[in-house]
Amino acid sequence: MVSVDLPPGLPDTAGETRHRFAVMRPTGGDEPRVGNDGLPPGPRWPAILQTVALLRFRHRFHPWLARRYGDRFTVRLVPGGQPLVLFTRPEDVREVFAADPAVFHAGRANGILGPIMGQHSLLLQDGAEHQRARKLLMPAFNGQALHGYRALVRDIARAEVDDWSDGDELATLDRMNAVTLEVILRVVFGVTDERRLAALRPRVNATVDVSPAVLLGWSFPVLQRFGLWRRTVEIQHELDRLLFAEVRERRDAADLDQRADVLSRLVRASRDAEREGRTEDVLGDTELRDQLITLLLAGHETTASALAWALWELGRDEDLLARSTAAARAGTEDDRDAEADGWLEAVVKESMRLHPIIPIVNRTLVEPATINGLDLAAGVTVGPSIVVSHARSEAFEDPAAFRPDRFVGTNPAPNTWIPFGGGVRRCIGAGFSLMEGVEVLRAVLAAYDVEAVGPDRPRVRNITSVPRDGARVRLSRR
Repeated sequence: MVSVDLPPGLPDTAGETRHRFAVMRPTGGDEPRVGNDGLPPGPRWPAILQTVALLRFRHRFHPWLARRYGDRFTVRLVPGGQPLVLFTRPEDVREVFAADPAVFHAGRANGILGPIMGQHSLLLQDGAEHQRARKLLMPAFNGQALHGYRALVRDIARAEVDDWSDGDELATLDRMNAVTLEVILRVVFGVTDERRLAALRPRVNATVDVSPAVLLGWSFPVLQRFGLWRRTVEIQHELDRLLFAEVRERRDAADLDQRADVLSRLVRASRDAEREGRTEDVLGDTELRDQLITLLLAGHETTASALAWALWELGRDEDLLARSTAAARAGTEDDRDAEADGWLEAVVKESMRLHPIIPIVNRTLVEPATINGLDLAAGVTVGPSIVVSHARSEAFEDPAAFRPDRFVGTNPAPNTWIPFGGGVRRCIGAGFSLMEGVEVLRAVLAAYDVEAVGPDRPRVRNITSVPRDGARVRLSRR
């Protein structure tokens, strides 16, 4: 990996990394065991087998559970065999999303991500801390901000496509990962120095490409001395050094007020809050680092996988490809065609429906609660199964078919299409992801026709699902 000179006076990032891995391991092993009384049915296998099935074989395990046990089912997870109750009916999903966030803790349920994301991560916080973090981050993702990011996303996508050639056969997952990584580094992190970018890219990719076995290992800190787990900690230390350096330099940047990237917006807002005496809105270096990693993991491979599946699906249907190509060529940069953009966005949304990237939206109960007549004890984790919800024929006619028309001029019934979650915890980057998807599809399809090469199916990487064979397509220059 490329090394890079860093400014003097940085904090002890090795100590910072070690501390995060020590204190942010997933909870569960030291909590009281919740019995089976009153829980929906589920397999009686050992918790380790259920956990492996849920993480590694989700695309078959979720549907099998639904077929065998119905609309609600329970799995037991390590550490401690704590129960996870999954729901698939829209009325149950609504109850979860609308529930009191003081009782339904999403941050606690996402604890498996703690060693990577850190304690300040938006995804790991609950209550007042979550409200504060969301308030501070939201302005960087409002409509005006997204409009400002669009041109840079478009330029990044076009630069990628310019390197392609007529007749190329591509693993679109690899190429879309390259695009979305560049978007994160330049649009979100605001990195412009080529040497710093070269140092960040492999470390970010190594962070994203983590085996589920590594995630399971966070519950057993002793594993961090060995093999994959030790290497993951080492990579995190290297990435932390680079990110803390970027934050430090950004605070001192002479052009801070002219920069439009997400990190600069957050640093600027934090500076203004400090000047005005609003200490509660001041973001420290560690908090900025945690939010950057959160935005990276939430918005990099998730969007890349959705785009890869979208291109592969279009490459299997000449009529859909022709309609999408026409949409990509409609309008101009200064005069956008709303109908064309709407179609390309529908393609991205249908890709997210048919090929869910994240399988579950989790909440852990800190007090007893009731979901549509089902009484649940404190300590139970609950959540909609996105895998099953997106495949319900009651919500989506012919659910196994790729049909972007489902999202043209209408929206699916509430609580049936949930790739970004819902309620007060709905992903703040949803609009950014869809904007990015439209711009990348536009850049690709304006230049090339695509033809799918061979079959494909999902596999698990980190916590996301990606095309096993990379969603390969063959290019034909237009």
